[in-house]
Amino acid sequence: MSLSASPLQPESVHSRECVNCTSVSDIPPQMSNGSSITHFLLLPFAHTRELQLWHFWLFLGISLAALLGNGLIITSTACDQHLHTPMYFFLLNLSLLDLVISPRMLADLLSEDKTISFTACMMQFFTFAFFGISECHLLAMMAYDRHVAICQPLLYVTIISSRVCWQLVASSYLFAFLSAIAYTWSVFGGSFCGPNRIDHFFCDEVPVLKLVCSDTHSSEMVIFAFLTINEVGTIVVILLSYVSIIRTVLRMCSAQSRARAFHTCASHLTAVSMYFGPAFFMYLQPPSSHRSLDKVVSIFYTVVTPMLNPFIYSLRNKEVKGALIKLLNEKQTLNITPFLEENKR
Repeated sequence: MSLSASPLQPESVHSRECVNCTSVSDIPPQMSNGSSITHFLLLPFAHTRELQLWHFWLFLGISLAALLGNGLIITSTACDQHLHTPMYFFLLNLSLLDLVISPRMLADLLSEDKTISFTACMMQFFTFAFFGISECHLLAMMAYDRHVAICQPLLYVTIISSRVCWQLVASSYLFAFLSAIAYTWSVFGGSFCGPNRIDHFFCDEVPVLKLVCSDTHSSEMVIFAFLTINEVGTIVVILLSYVSIIRTVLRMCSAQSRARAFHTCASHLTAVSMYFGPAFFMYLQPPSSHRSLDKVVSIFYTVVTPMLNPFIYSLRNKEVKGALIKLLNEKQTLNITPFLEENKR
């Protein structure tokens, strides 16, 4: 799941007028009273029916793969006692966040009606914001967990206790919830007088703010503040953690120990790069840049990354692979046992 962020160089709109609304008569009835838009129109990826169907089957396959992969990670982590550690507790919560998919996006690819109500659009944005902010904080917690495990191994059990893990995760969800409320109000709290066409496949911040007719300067400042606290703040925690890890690893005498330490962090670094890289590529640019790539990049961190995360953490982690193999073997044994008992009779 991902977080939309306001550009660091916002294009403030101090006096934005309704585009294509030259007179009151040009505005549809439901838009003629300030902020009285009741529906938005989401623009599809492609205008031909054949391409929309092809996109539907592609995204359906990716979503099912994400559900399967994250479901296996959650099940194996919960069932295997060897994985009841802080690192895998954070991984379990990350997989829970990645389980969330957007049925609305899949439905829009099949339906000819691309409209979405104002309330549904706002709730969709709130959901993306909440899960995106939560994932930012979880990735930062996982980096700090690795920092303590490698740099202070003797104090690891004391510092990263079970109680501390629950407190960190609960506080991140609470902060994400409160941030998402303020974030959503900043985006949808302005006046919408038309047009109502969102040039995106979901209700994202930048395309929605382009439709606001009132002054958005104060909203952009609030969004910028939350961007700094959530995304930039978590990136700083991740960078400081890995700077300390690298310094500690380089002081290790054994090459095997250095390789094992770097291998432990490789999966997390890959996940961080895949999550923050596309978001920063799109949102740290001026609004006029990368306009044609917005949808493609958004697909990557909202749909593709949740599918790849389980493979990243399982393929490079012997403990997770072992737990998955054990889980599948137990499942196969349970399926075969009734057959064997029947044959014995």
